[in-house]
Amino acid sequence: MKNLRYVCVGMVAWLLLACNSTPPKGTPMKSEIETKADAFIPVKLTTDLSVLTEKEKQMLPLLFKAADIMDELFWKEAYGDKNEIFSKATSEAMTKFLKINYGPWERLNDNKPFMEGVGAKPAGAQYYPKDMTKEEFEAWDEPTKASLYTMVKRDSLGQLQAVPYHVAFKSQVEQASAYLKQAAELAEDPGLKNYLELRAEALLTDDYYPSDVAWMDMKDNTIDFVVGPIENYEDQLFNYKAAHEAFILVKDKEWSERLVKFADLLPVLQRALPCDAPYKSEMPGSDSDLNAYDVIYYAGDCNAGSKTIAINLPNDEQVRLEKGSRKLQLKNAMRAKFDKILMPISDLLIEEDQRDHVTFDAFFENTMFHEVAHGLGLGNTIDGTKTVRQALRETYSSMEEGKADVLGLWVVYKLNEMGELGDKDMMDNFVTFMAGIFRSVRFGAASAHGKANMVRFYYFEEQGAFERDETTGTYRVNFEKMKEAMMKLSDLLLTVQGNGDYAHALDLIQNMGSIRAQLQTDLDRINAEGIPVDIVFEQGPSVVGL
Repeated sequence: MKNLRYVCVGMVAWLLLACNSTPPKGTPMKSEIETKADAFIPVKLTTDLSVLTEKEKQMLPLLFKAADIMDELFWKEAYGDKNEIFSKATSEAMTKFLKINYGPWERLNDNKPFMEGVGAKPAGAQYYPKDMTKEEFEAWDEPTKASLYTMVKRDSLGQLQAVPYHVAFKSQVEQASAYLKQAAELAEDPGLKNYLELRAEALLTDDYYPSDVAWMDMKDNTIDFVVGPIENYEDQLFNYKAAHEAFILVKDKEWSERLVKFADLLPVLQRALPCDAPYKSEMPGSDSDLNAYDVIYYAGDCNAGSKTIAINLPNDEQVRLEKGSRKLQLKNAMRAKFDKILMPISDLLIEEDQRDHVTFDAFFENTMFHEVAHGLGLGNTIDGTKTVRQALRETYSSMEEGKADVLGLWVVYKLNEMGELGDKDMMDNFVTFMAGIFRSVRFGAASAHGKANMVRFYYFEEQGAFERDETTGTYRVNFEKMKEAMMKLSDLLLTVQGNGDYAHALDLIQNMGSIRAQLQTDLDRINAEGIPVDIVFEQGPSVVGL
């Protein structure tokens, strides 16, 4: 799950980045669009390719090409014709910002348009006809309408029709499939070879189950390639449709070996969840694993707006029950966000005597166990009638990200209580978690991660988990109250999911999922300091030396 898009602003104070600093005499003032674009700080995606064999290095150009096709398809899903919108850009900064947002709507500012004449972004992006209402969709008798892998269009008579992805994007998926088959011929690891062959076939059929299982069975590969229609954040109408994306990854085997033991503890953690027995009755698959990677390419959905720093896949509930899930920590991207964003925010908003508790190890743990927490709880409602995703509809992504965030912190707490984390101070994780809220809440109300962070911020505030010093404008974590709030919110979200309680989920988002005045003031201070909103990548074959 996005993935942690553990993924930044979007508030009225963007201009403060320019206005609250005095440039040298004679320096032209930045335009608003230049300020917005420059708030994303460039990061080079590189790694040591000497860990790869010659054949693995030969595979990379093919994977880059397949990833670029996923990028092309996501543009079609998110906006339409990218060349058409690029032709309307009035500056280099405008073009850069269009690329960051995959369209003319500011993803980290409630999807507000930043170009004249484009109108509001359709809630369903390009997955549905713009004139389609929810009522028309719900009344439509079509068994595949809620499929992850169908575009909804109108036929020549104006009637709704479901078009499978492999039909709607026939030429593109055929080319991507061919690249994966060529890469499979070079693969020396049997697990990777099998996965690439099956994934190539999946792109042509929209049947992703066999390749998801094969991906779970890979254990010894150094290269990993996440590719296809995966997450459903882009569909904010129903959260049904999956968006195309790709990651090219190189495993850090030394770091990964440190994480092996935690995957074996998933059943123990599931049984210990801080909720009533019916809400932890499913048992996660035993093949789950944790690995650390350097990421060398993001394409499509994962590259839009805020950048993912960890991955938890597959999303298929059946595969999770049978096999579990894999949690991939993107170490180089994570380090960049910690150094360039989280630490400056901490220096500004965390009480001075608690700042030493903000550490990269705690950030890594909180992020990693967020992904572990995606595999905990229930994939299906306790009455067995629906998946949680189906029951919670458009609120699902926010509820799932909120659960993973707070339950991930609980996992760290529980493992520490079990003596599995060595000599550690949980206060590091609590204060780093608090600082992380300020980083992620900047994702804005258009983001599932942003809504989840807002709900958690206000819930924790009500529980007294932190206090704000009115004089300094800094925050202090109360350890015991933070622990209690963590337990209560974990229980609440696990219960809402298990009950498939759409009304309760919607109420949480409506009452707590927006930024109030005091929090906005603090976010304005972050912006005024020029702290980056997020990172943007310098990436591709030439960057890694191919």
